[in-house]
Amino acid sequence: MFVVTVLLFIALAVGVALAGMKMYVRPKEAMERVAGGIDPGEQIPAHPSLAFHDLIKKLGNIVPQSPKDVTVMQRRLIRAGMRNENSLKILYGAKVACGIALPLIAAVALTGSGAEAGNKFGTVLIAAAAGFFGPNEYVRRVAARRQREIARGLPNALDLLVVCVESGLGLDQAILQVSKELDKAHPEISEEFGLVNLELKAGKRRVEALRNLAERTGVDDLKKLVAVLIQADRFGTGVAQSLRAHADFMRVQARQVAEEKAAKLGVKLVFPIFFCILPSLFVVTVGPVICKIMRELLPMMNNI
Repeated sequence: MFVVTVLLFIALAVGVALAGMKMYVRPKEAMERVAGGIDPGEQIPAHPSLAFHDLIKKLGNIVPQSPKDVTVMQRRLIRAGMRNENSLKILYGAKVACGIALPLIAAVALTGSGAEAGNKFGTVLIAAAAGFFGPNEYVRRVAARRQREIARGLPNALDLLVVCVESGLGLDQAILQVSKELDKAHPEISEEFGLVNLELKAGKRRVEALRNLAERTGVDDLKKLVAVLIQADRFGTGVAQSLRAHADFMRVQARQVAEEKAAKLGVKLVFPIFFCILPSLFVVTVGPVICKIMRELLPMMNNI
């Protein structure tokens, strides 16, 4: 089993190294392409990474897709920041490729092992399930992480929005300015505000663009901000005043969330203290006493 594992590892390492050398370590051809060393009439061969990309996309076209699943996965891909028109096909293709590759790798790894046939079959099934559902979990984690980043950058964006609106800018110009200012610090929310500005330039109504922002991100705090902006635009109230009130509300809410987490800290520390800190304290405090009792008191009792 150890020899099979070592051979499998060496084969994978050599294969990955050769693929990397072929695909990416080609500086001479890249320099010739930039310098114009290739004849314009000569057909440039397709890059292997592009061929792999096309293969994954073709596999995605083969997989049957239910409309409900397509809608859910498309929304999740958008929330993860993957807005390419072929993202859904690539996702399904990756599911097929991983669902085939992982069971094969598991089967090769278990070929020389002494495990029972039932355990081998179960391992192969688990590898197939992990390969098929793994891309879904990856997209979900990327979307959740992006939503956390958007929620983290929203207070700064809201404060900048309040400053821009109170300084005399309109809401559209304020959104554009906030998108430019937060490009480096919070690129996720900057990208979303930039998309809102592009939709407004394309002719969409402000209400529709803001609703698309809330639906696209799925962040609760951003949905509340969008609701405030839509109500201010609908009822004709002052945008600056509404934004200032919402900023104060979010500041109070953030303080309450921090206080809640601080209140829960004592309960969460019970188990680490009980299982990690108290045993070491007992060893330090009670250990010398026990050693002294065993060294002095027990021999004395035996002599008596």
